[in-house]
Amino acid sequence: MTAQRMLFLIMATFISVGIWLTGISVAHWFSFVAPAALIFAGVTGICPGLVVLKKMGFK
Repeated sequence: MTAQRMLFLIMATFISVGIWLTGISVAHWFSFVAPAALIFAGVTGICPGLVVLKKMGFK
């Protein structure tokens, strides 16, 4: 596992703990998008945000 993938998983964990401490039923559904994308990136090695930005023309 690379350091970048581990960073994605750690960031997802911190955001998820913050949502959990706030209250899962209180948090808006959009709050779960970032940790889900980070978990996906950490497990597969493909960052959805990076793919979208590259398709938009950024390097």
